[in-house]
This record gives sequence, structure tokens and C-alpha cells, in this order.
Amino acid sequence: MNAQQQKPIIGISIGDLNGIGAELIIKTLNDHRLLELCTPVIFASNKVINFYRKSVPDINFSYQSIKELNRVNFKQINIFNCWEEEVGITPGQLSDIGGKYAIKSLTMAVQALKENKIHGLITAPIHKKNTHSNEFNYTGHTPYLKHVFGVQDVAMLMVAGSFRVGLLSEHVPLAEAAKYVTRENILSKLNIINNSLIKDFGIDKPKVAVLGLNPHAGDEGLIGREEEEIIKPAIKDARHFMLAMGPYSADAFFARRQYEKFDAVLAMYHDQGLIPFKSLAIGEGVNYTAGLPVVRTSPDHGTAFDIAGKNKADNTSFLTAIFECIDIINRRHGYIESHRNPVKKVTPAILANVEDEKIEEDSNEE
Repeated sequence: MNAQQQKPIIGISIGDLNGIGAELIIKTLNDHRLLELCTPVIFASNKVINFYRKSVPDINFSYQSIKELNRVNFKQINIFNCWEEEVGITPGQLSDIGGKYAIKSLTMAVQALKENKIHGLITAPIHKKNTHSNEFNYTGHTPYLKHVFGVQDVAMLMVAGSFRVGLLSEHVPLAEAAKYVTRENILSKLNIINNSLIKDFGIDKPKVAVLGLNPHAGDEGLIGREEEEIIKPAIKDARHFMLAMGPYSADAFFARRQYEKFDAVLAMYHDQGLIPFKSLAIGEGVNYTAGLPVVRTSPDHGTAFDIAGKNKADNTSFLTAIFECIDIINRRHGYIESHRNPVKKVTPAILANVEDEKIEEDSNEE
């Protein structure tokens, strides 16, 4: 395998055709230094990319169009044509067409990921309203990937440098969020996050903070019993296999920047974790699906229909998602290699019997 082929092949799904996904991809991949780190493959149609190139006229975006993944050009941006037909693109509009082709792009990219034809996946934003159907009965990327790869559980982990926030429950109504606060769920998410921090982020002994569900983390049971009856016992159980601490009152935890003392935080529901994360990450956050046998990241925002096709989309989070994907692939590979050929442990008994190696002097030395 030559140096070009050693770079990871990174697949990119197009997202909603009427959202900002295509614009983000064009702006991000315009920096050709990325080609030194990976080989990008966009799962879409060159007609879609050509349509959105017109909205960013200052960018000279070139690519190779391919119909087979074994014909990837390692020196160029590649577009794998998922469809040939003309598609009606209406930037900023929520339409069935936008959702239909977003799912076609996603499913073909995920199949390539499953077959190891690509090494990582970046997913551009989709909208749940026009993607949910009898054929795609999922509330988003995360549950779909969980199903496809047949894992029992995954964790939605938001990442911005060393700041990481995992969610106990994801896209569920707030009225139902408390139902997901069980000892089994907390232990499952903590186990996934702990393993991911070790294997995917290279942290030997991670420290994970757990937030409470109720205001003031329940005030010793005065404001709800979940902390006393569920969360604290779960944390105690988790300490048998990891460093877990809490439960912490969410407002004070973030206001006092206590998250800086931990490698990750487990929030009890979506907005409890996402509001402080997005406020502090300032546009550089990444959504990572921990617990999968593959690597998938995405930007931490949605379709942004209000600015679609107007050359206003900020690609910072998308670019960071690509970097994070590459880094996780490399760290995971390093972890696997180091544990495949572990360094033999040197015990005190072995050290006691070690003799200095004798070095023969050169008899010809003057």
C-alpha cells in the first residue's frame, strides 16, 4: 500500500438537499490541504454539487465523478453518484424531495462504511420531518446507525476539544425524558463513554461527571427522588469499572466551569447538555456517535433552511467534524495496534535479575 492509500477515505453524506449541507461541503473541501490528510468521497450527485457551486462563486471547486468506490482518486475530491436523475432543488424549503435524497445519500454512504469501502463518515444535517417514514423509521442518524451496525446501545457525544458532553436521552419529548433515567441506562451510557474516551480519545483513566435530573440535583430528595434512588446508586455501580462522579446540579456545574475538571459529562436529557455545550463550544462543536464499530461525526447544527443557498453558512463545525473523524480513526487504530502487540510488563523480579550488557572494546582503537 502506498502513502496515498494509507490516508483514510472519508465519506460525506449530502444531508437535506434544500439545507446548507452542500454549501458546507464545498466550502470545507475547498481547502485542499485536507487532501493531505484524507480522501473525501461525497455521496450525492454531481448535479447537486454543481447547483450549489453557483451560490459560492468565489470558490473554484473541482472534483472527480465516480460510479464505483474502487475507482476512488486519492489525489482529488470524489463524488460517488448515488442517482442520475434531475432533482428539484429549492433552497430553504422543507420538501419530500429534500428528505428522500438525503436518505438515499445516507443509506449508500452507511453501506459503504459497513463494507469498509470508506473508513469514516461525516453526515451533513437532515430534517426529521421529511426523512421519517415507514421505510426510514428513525428519529435521526444516531438510532439508524445503531440499528444498521447491530449494537445494543450508543451514546450521542458532543465534542469540542477536551470538552465532551454525552446524553442519556436524545430526541425525546421533555415530558418523557425522566422515563429514560434508569440505573441500566446510566450504566450503559457511562460504559460506552468510558470505553470511547480510552479507545477513541486516548485517555488512560477518564473522569466522567454525571448531572442530576432535577433542580439542584434534587436537594437530597426534596426536589425529586431520582438522584437518591437511581442516579447515585448507578454512579456507585459504575465506580467498579471507571471514575464516575456526581450527581451535580447542572446550572452550577457549567456556571462554575466544573466541566474543565472532567474528560466528559453525562447529561440526563437533550437540552440539559446541548444548551451549555453549544453556548461554550461557539460553533466548533462536533456530534460523535460513541459505541459504534465505525467512526461517524457530524456538525453540531441543523439544516439552517433560513440561510440555505445564500452563501452565509459557517463551515467551522463541519471542518472540525472532518478533523475529529480523522483523529478518532487514527487514535482507534493506534489503540488496536498497541493492544495487539502489548509491551511486556517488567516486574521487580525480572529487574532484579537483569545484568548490564557487556560492550566489547574495539581492539583496533588507538
